[in-house]
Amino acid sequence: MNEPLKGETMIEVSHLNKRYGHLRAVNDVSFQVRKGEIVGFLGPNGAGKSTVLKIMTCFLPPTSGTVRIGGLDVGDHPLEVRKKFGYLPESAPLYLDMTAYDYLKYVGSLRGLSGKKLEQRTQQVAGSVGITKVLGQVTGTLSKGYRQRVCLAQALIHDPEFLILDEPTVGLDPNQVVEIRSLIKELGKDRTVILSTHILPEVLATCDRIIIIHKGRIVADGTARELERKVASSATVIVRFKKTDTAGSQADLKARLEAVLSAASAEGTVTPRSTPDADEWEFKVSVSGEKDLRPAILQAFARESWPLLEVRRDVLDIEGLFRTLTQE
Repeated sequence: MNEPLKGETMIEVSHLNKRYGHLRAVNDVSFQVRKGEIVGFLGPNGAGKSTVLKIMTCFLPPTSGTVRIGGLDVGDHPLEVRKKFGYLPESAPLYLDMTAYDYLKYVGSLRGLSGKKLEQRTQQVAGSVGITKVLGQVTGTLSKGYRQRVCLAQALIHDPEFLILDEPTVGLDPNQVVEIRSLIKELGKDRTVILSTHILPEVLATCDRIIIIHKGRIVADGTARELERKVASSATVIVRFKKTDTAGSQADLKARLEAVLSAASAEGTVTPRSTPDADEWEFKVSVSGEKDLRPAILQAFARESWPLLEVRRDVLDIEGLFRTLTQE
């Protein structure tokens, strides 16, 4: 089989449905994931997220619809599909009385590896996830971060084309979170990764694309910026100034920003915001539609007496976006 080209569709879910009696857990779900993508798969509890993932990995049959993994239908080729996946569950699946080395060799043998190939893969994945120095240590004595890395190594031991990671950074300290994020992004360069998490900022830091499911349906699919544009009614710019003796009052500055809005033929509002620095003024400028007001603000205040410290688009509030898309 030829190596798939980067960007080629590797996961194709089409009109997927799953019923439990009268309950429709998954309702006409369709999406595609390309090779080399890291996709965040989000949804509130009971949204159908876990059911979709279980169907994709052959743990559950669908009621109707199709799932093709690497060109293989999960219903027709379940064993072949399972070989293509690596899975990191939320609760680290470790035998706490085994060394990390013995555990990885055991999992590798279950995956069909043996002899020199098994030894090579054990050493390779240990190096790739940074656990070489603890291979001889009993897993029950490892820190949370190292346990998570060992579990990630077991998901990689058979060199899978696809990775499903369920809450991979839960319980880790900030340094460990950064390390695991970097590792996931590195793994995503030549694999297809689906990241299921409830830590919403994690998605912005790690994923190329976001899929949100609610009540069994896909309610959003796109990049963070695309989703923001979908739900936002205005484009927001944050403007920050330094207070000086020669500058006018906050009200004067607010009026000047409103004049910039008017000159740009843009409908919007200017709202003062509190800042931790008493020597600064900050304003939130919201413009109806997607018009970017930053160039007009910079041009206007280049000739003014107010020292302009910052003009930036307001960052995406992923939690607000999630609530908007999944609210009742």
